[in-house]
Amino acid sequence: MAYFPMFIDLEGRKVLVVGGGAIAHEKLEKLVQFTKEITVITPQMSIETHTLIGEHCLTLYHRPYRTGDVEGFDIVIVATDTIDLHRQIWEETRNTRVLVNSVDDTRYCDFIFPSFVKQDDLTVAFSTGGASPAFAKHIRRWFQNILPDEVGDFLRQMKQLRRELPKGKERMAKFDKMTEEFFDKHFR
Repeated sequence: MAYFPMFIDLEGRKVLVVGGGAIAHEKLEKLVQFTKEITVITPQMSIETHTLIGEHCLTLYHRPYRTGDVEGFDIVIVATDTIDLHRQIWEETRNTRVLVNSVDDTRYCDFIFPSFVKQDDLTVAFSTGGASPAFAKHIRRWFQNILPDEVGDFLRQMKQLRRELPKGKERMAKFDKMTEEFFDKHFR
């Protein structure tokens, strides 16, 4: 089954990351672009993960995961090498509204992390539904290389005009024309 592509506002949502190694670090690097309401539970961590936690003032519990630690969280990312722990956390959350991502094991996932490009207000995600994260990573890199630096400025201008111009067909036509001109200048 394919995953439904959805963008979620993480403001006010609490995220738990279980693990502190290289993969946990990679997930944290993505998450801190969207929220700082992140708690990390890990008995050991890489220097890079420790530094990232400190730089972004994330909450850290320097200990192993304990049953019940998922309480109060909306999203849990399990980034460990211990499949039994992945399964335990998955089973623990099944009668709750907690969404779980079990890194590298889609059997225990409610959602997967796409490969994405974030440039100012533009976020574009790429996913192969777990079939080939390597392919998603390479197409993201290709897209990132063709994306013009002016995207942020253009989107800020569009956002301001959305506030100023009344809704309707004229506004839609103006935005369409502006976007077409931007594409003509940067992509064709």
